Amino acid sequence: MEAIHIFLFCITLVLFFIRPKFLRKSNTKNLPPGPNGLPIIGNLHQLGPRPHETLSAMAKEFGPLMTLKFGSVTTIVASSAETTKEILHTHDQNFSNRPVPDSVATQPHPEGTLAWVPGDHRWRNRRRICSTQMFTSQRLDLLQHFRHKKVHQLIAHINKYKGTPVDIGSLAFATTLNLISNTIFSVDIVDPDFESAQEFKELVWRIMMDAGKPNVSDYFPMLKRFDLQGVRRHVQVSYKRMHEIFDDIIATRLKHRETDKTTRHGDFLDVLLDQMQEDGSDFSIDTIKPLILDLFIAGSDTSGLTTEWAMAELLRKPKTLQKARDEVLQVIGTHGEIKESDIDRFPYIQAVVKETLRLHPPAPLLLPYIAGNDVEVSGYTIYKGNQVLVNAWSIGRNPKYWIDPLSFEPERFVGSNLDFKGRDFEYIPFGAGRRICPGLPLAQRMVILMLGSILHSFNWKLPEGITAENLDMSEQFGITLKKANSLCAVPFVE
Repeated sequence: MEAIHIFLFCITLVLFFIRPKFLRKSNTKNLPPGPNGLPIIGNLHQLGPRPHETLSAMAKEFGPLMTLKFGSVTTIVASSAETTKEILHTHDQNFSNRPVPDSVATQPHPEGTLAWVPGDHRWRNRRRICSTQMFTSQRLDLLQHFRHKKVHQLIAHINKYKGTPVDIGSLAFATTLNLISNTIFSVDIVDPDFESAQEFKELVWRIMMDAGKPNVSDYFPMLKRFDLQGVRRHVQVSYKRMHEIFDDIIATRLKHRETDKTTRHGDFLDVLLDQMQEDGSDFSIDTIKPLILDLFIAGSDTSGLTTEWAMAELLRKPKTLQKARDEVLQVIGTHGEIKESDIDRFPYIQAVVKETLRLHPPAPLLLPYIAGNDVEVSGYTIYKGNQVLVNAWSIGRNPKYWIDPLSFEPERFVGSNLDFKGRDFEYIPFGAGRRICPGLPLAQRMVILMLGSILHSFNWKLPEGITAENLDMSEQFGITLKKANSLCAVPFVE
């Protein structure tokens, strides 16, 4: 981080002398309290490599609603269930839009995204199609055989390496890539031996990292065109490659539809191509690719990371690991295979996943919001144009809501009605309100199916020399929160 501090110092000197108009003082009356910052750059230098942790520590001093200045952008950070409920429930409509990071705006046709477009009719139309044509139980059931096949391939792959360490993180990521690609495209995007997974992992993580890192272009609009940190140049490689992959798949599907006008795959690509043919549709080949990219990246990255974090936490608590495995064996038996229809029969596995999401929410600061109008929250004023961050990571570890909050205890969710569907604001790993993650139903299925299957098929232990006490659990921050060092574990059969 020394390099970024030097960089920000240089920017401060330049901006101090040119004093551009865009640095004029914004509304400050009745803003929430917050830490003092430096001239020009504000609090940017204080964020550090893990902003979610930094902001959580600051909230203990300044309160659950606080103000920071990131360059010319006034940012309000909510770190409690109460303030978050006011923002995402009481004033949900006022916070329906998002500021778009320069790295995201760099992609071709960013107006076609689902996660970042304003909450207008285009977003509502995309959201409606996703909710009614992709993530309904009926649609997910229709394509579940693809996901069962991919998990079976994962188990067969791990079986080749019994008794030796396997990279859980890479295998989980590769499998979720294929799970989501089969749901969208009905094809594998990673080969059966997972050899091509590394390329996709690097492509996806570059996009997530660059979208999450502090970028001078986002905080000093006058400097955006210069791309001083090279974020735009860095991330364009990923966007270009992903669009090339999608172009090939879409071209193949269009050719198939021309030669066979009656047969449909029943996947989400067919839904989007059908939408393109409707009168007045704003869908085109160019605008469906950003939407597919949103679903592809969000679905594969978050589900893979959650599976990896769950296995890491279980390996640190062997009794909890054995309890989870016993549940699967009792329900399925030693020779059966887990199906998505079995998920409701695994209350403890569900509790393991919920507890993992509490400690390791996929997006620790969710995605940012922007105030559409001046609004009062908890006695303070959030002004029109202010950026708003919700620290879901901090809320999930707050002792006000959780007993022994830093301990991994799935039992806290057994028999509990607490859920991650956006109604319980002390637990919002997928967000809440109108912009809650639409892929939640698919993510839940994929994680439980994959986690349950690897627990059912194998016993697991840490590699020689690694203990529960010294297993590295450090985090690497991006839009999503990945494990800094991929988890390796040893599968074996007694």
